[in-house]
Amino acid sequence: MAGPVSWIKAMRLRTLPLAMSSTLGGTFMAVGDKRYNAWVIALAILTTLLLQILSNLANDLGDSLKGTDNLKRLGPKRTVQGGEITVREMKSALIIVSGLTLASGIILILSSLGLDSWLVIVFLILGMISIAAALKYTLGEKAYGYKGFGDLFVFLFFGLTGVLGTYYLNAHQLPPDTFLMAASVGLLSAGVLNLNNMRDIENDKLSGKNTIAVIMGRKKAKIYHLIMVMGGLLCGVVYTLLNYESAIQFLYVLVFPLFLFDLIRIMKNREPRKLDPFLKKLAIATFVYILLFGLGIILI
Repeated sequence: MAGPVSWIKAMRLRTLPLAMSSTLGGTFMAVGDKRYNAWVIALAILTTLLLQILSNLANDLGDSLKGTDNLKRLGPKRTVQGGEITVREMKSALIIVSGLTLASGIILILSSLGLDSWLVIVFLILGMISIAAALKYTLGEKAYGYKGFGDLFVFLFFGLTGVLGTYYLNAHQLPPDTFLMAASVGLLSAGVLNLNNMRDIENDKLSGKNTIAVIMGRKKAKIYHLIMVMGGLLCGVVYTLLNYESAIQFLYVLVFPLFLFDLIRIMKNREPRKLDPFLKKLAIATFVYILLFGLGIILI
């Protein structure tokens, strides 16, 4: 039986701050509009973290079953691949975490909307689609992560759905400008996945995993990455300009040099294995960016 250390490893806790960025982005905008609910915020964070853990576990199993996780892979060794967790144990864990995610999501929706709103059905459907998408990223014969749709999944579910869903469940409204911050978080999160795929481009190509990086090739994948990161930051700046009240709202630009310096080094990179540290750095920079975005709103 797998021990706690193996399960913690499989959950990939280092990915959780990036996942939280979507919930915090929606939360801070709701706080800025003075239309927030602390209980809803806590449940939204819990649901998001469970969804990310579910995605990580499913990815561990899916890539192992397909042979993508192998000795040639440049990233950290996965638990099913390494024999730390059996296939049967991982499948059981997926059932349990899926149930916990669904339960947390239902409580979140009902806490915000009650039983009378027709939107409860809409959010329940979105929640079930999110769970299914987390599972189907690498699992099954039609895993969309193997067909170049992984980046779109991250943008839609950890960007648009995460940010806008959190905002709406707090504020019960959805102003057009909130889409800018949702796009900002979504693009930066997809950038992290693209870095992962650029690092693993050779092994993914040999394993039949057709990520965007594999489809585009290394040179174009770098340009694609540059566009996503710069586009994500630009969306944040435009949102602030549209809601400008004080210069303190631009507090988050203090972290921009971290993004820019790393972009320069990524564009110059010639060895995929050396891209690995940039995954963590982009994830942390995105998390800090959102925290400073929120702090700027609170300090107005």
